[in-house]
Amino acid sequence: MKQSNGYVQEQNMESEQQQEVFQDSEQQQQIGNSTVEEASIGTSGEIFQECSLAIKPKGPPLFKLSALYKSRLKSCIFLHFLLFFAMLAKLSEDILDRMDIFILELEELFIPKPMPFEYLWTGSIIFAVIGLRGLSRNRLSSLQSYAAGIVTLGICPLIGAAVWFYPDVSEYAEKKQDAQIEKWQGIPVALYWYGFLYIALQVHMYSLYFAWKLIKIWRVKLKRV
Repeated sequence: MKQSNGYVQEQNMESEQQQEVFQDSEQQQQIGNSTVEEASIGTSGEIFQECSLAIKPKGPPLFKLSALYKSRLKSCIFLHFLLFFAMLAKLSEDILDRMDIFILELEELFIPKPMPFEYLWTGSIIFAVIGLRGLSRNRLSSLQSYAAGIVTLGICPLIGAAVWFYPDVSEYAEKKQDAQIEKWQGIPVALYWYGFLYIALQVHMYSLYFAWKLIKIWRVKLKRV
């Protein structure tokens, strides 16, 4: 009976050991599963963070860029107005003569007679006004008209003047004071014009650049609406 009891006790001990081993294996499996879940959660979190960074737009918002380019374009248009008044002062004698108004002080200055492209360029101020109205109302069509007008009446007459006065500039560069060219106050008229061209072309080119940037931004806004 003791042996049988001892045998029975040994069987019970073996079954208890097997249960403990089984429980240990289950615990290890649960720990492994939790580790895998944590790793997958960490990986998915990193992927989500990378995706959010990729989706996040880079650079300043469109309204900030629009405000920046609007202020810069307004500065260019202001310079355009200053150049317009300078040209208007040069054309004043001819304009007054056409109106039969005689002013002795102007006549004594012997201002050179204007060229046709000077009047053409003066007409570009109309598009400067259109551009200002377009900026104040955020009107895309006005800004497009402004850009087209600056190219037509702003840049093209200046290029024509550069071609027209180039022979005089070339002759003055070779012969200096012996050059037989038109002068005003002892300085060749061509040099006055080239100085004006240097400033006006830069103003117009920057104006077109800022206007083009604004047109692109406003088109994007219209598509979103």
